Amino acid sequence: MTPPVPAVGHYDAQYGHFSSRLYAEIRAEAFGEDIGQNGWLTADEQDLFVGWLGLTPDSRLLDIACGSGGPTLRIAARTGCTVVGADVHEQAIAAARARTEREGLASRAAFERLDAGRPLPFPDHAFDGLICVDAVNHLPQRDRVFREWARVLRPGGCLVFTDPIVVTGPLTNEEIAVRSSIGFFLFVPVGTDERLLAGAGLEVLEVADRTENMARLASRWLAARQARAIGLKPIEGEPTFEGQQRFFEVAARLAAERRLSRFAFRARRPS
Repeated sequence: MTPPVPAVGHYDAQYGHFSSRLYAEIRAEAFGEDIGQNGWLTADEQDLFVGWLGLTPDSRLLDIACGSGGPTLRIAARTGCTVVGADVHEQAIAAARARTEREGLASRAAFERLDAGRPLPFPDHAFDGLICVDAVNHLPQRDRVFREWARVLRPGGCLVFTDPIVVTGPLTNEEIAVRSSIGFFLFVPVGTDERLLAGAGLEVLEVADRTENMARLASRWLAARQARAIGLKPIEGEPTFEGQQRFFEVAARLAAERRLSRFAFRARRPS
């Protein structure tokens, strides 16, 4: 019998040391441009998503699972819009708030700690746009999540999200266990997101295969961390370091083989 895969404190390790020089070096090497991201997002991909959203200085954007806030603040700085970032991780929100002050964006950016899997504490039609990058898979009851997203969007408002856990090939039980070792994961087959979006009253405008980003970045993140193993192991501890390396190795392989894919979705609440 294959021994169970232990849980890995990936987010605790990342956000607990996010501002350190060592972790910044890893992000720069993995992503090419460090915008404070923690996932499979690159700066040029974010620019694509911002274009999909059609934001203006008058827009109000909700960023679900915003992490440490770097990508959220980049959107605010580039478009002039007002942003609200939400994340369940306390250290991530603390880092986002500190970064907001450093970048002088407190008048246009706010960050709240909340569980986005629960009803959102915002009124109906509160936002012109919504974005959620590489995190919808961490939220259970996706039909309810999509209904909440539709509720807080104004009529005609757009949302963009990526789902990096779409099953597009055969997976072993061990691969699934390793890939979901960093927290709750909801694996879905192709077509599920489109069906649930429609059920929430949202019109699907675009679906784009962004698996290549995941395959490339997971491989680069794995290599950047391995090259700094001597510095990382005392910080993270041997089990967490090795668990994250195993996670990135499996993520890279499954994406490269197109057995677990990442898709970006653009949808609109009808006027």
